[in-house]
Amino acid sequence: MPLTSSDNYFEDFAVGQTFEHVRGKTLTEMDQVLISHLVMNSAQAHFNEVHATKSGTWTGRIAFGGVTISMILGLASQDTIENAVAVTGLDKVRLMKSVYHGDTFMAFSEVLSVADGPRPDCGEVVFKHWGVNQNDDIVMSAERRVLIKRRPGQ
Repeated sequence: MPLTSSDNYFEDFAVGQTFEHVRGKTLTEMDQVLISHLVMNSAQAHFNEVHATKSGTWTGRIAFGGVTISMILGLASQDTIENAVAVTGLDKVRLMKSVYHGDTFMAFSEVLSVADGPRPDCGEVVFKHWGVNQNDDIVMSAERRVLIKRRPGQ
């Protein structure tokens, strides 16, 4: 039984192709606090409700941007990089809107380019990924450069 889908090899991607990824993810307080602590992020706005709301900038503790980025890229991975040999770049990363515990993400992707890779068994695909919250506000976008396996026997 194959471990990956049959339609996400290098040959299956074309410039302009778009994906609305099936799975969504609600950011829990545990997700935010655990990951932020694991990476030693100690910014007060992530852990201190009084500090986060005192300035009037936020309505509560905000999520660490690294958590938002990781979750959106993770939601996009099944359809886009399941057959990856290597991720070779992450560019133009933008966090556009504050994220709070309880926000729900959905991810989308577009193929920006496809090209032969440095090895005969893979090609290079550049994806634009973006995520929206439950209000359809874009919260994050990035471009990811990936070497993806060619279909076996090709």
